[in-house]
Amino acid sequence: MELISRILDGSIPQDLKDALRRAEPAGPRMSHDEKIAHLEDVPLFADCSQKQLRSVSDISRVVEVPTGTSLTRAGQPGDEFFVLVDGTAAVEKPGKKKQFLKPGAFFGEMSLLDGGPRSVTVRAATPLRVLVIDRKNFQILLRDVPDLTYKLLVTLSKRVRMLEQAEQP
Repeated sequence: MELISRILDGSIPQDLKDALRRAEPAGPRMSHDEKIAHLEDVPLFADCSQKQLRSVSDISRVVEVPTGTSLTRAGQPGDEFFVLVDGTAAVEKPGKKKQFLKPGAFFGEMSLLDGGPRSVTVRAATPLRVLVIDRKNFQILLRDVPDLTYKLLVTLSKRVRMLEQAEQP
């Protein structure tokens, strides 16, 4: 019901709704080993054990997204985390030069953790295949695998420090 109400109120972009509807189990398939191989490349999960990665793999869905689809919209609430498997995505932020994400990139981790508004718009520059992890399942995972919470906090802290250093003149 929450998904339907968010689609109707516009907080989930209409075009992403279609991609999520086509997602597993009716959509494309990817083995656990393939998912884990992609998750291992994500710095957020870099220090996770194989067992923890398998748990993350269990809650991820494979979604194919057509060119032009908005995966996130700046200012809109977000409940999904994305790992780019195939294709190129454009990151758009007012007043900033457009950046492009390649396979292995990830986005949406802040909204995954706090459900807050998206800081940027991410649009499919080419057809994409992404792993999607939703906030509800991720919160259950963090309760079930408490060691994962600590590892994620350390990784996010490192990322924030790197961003802060990059912004300093």
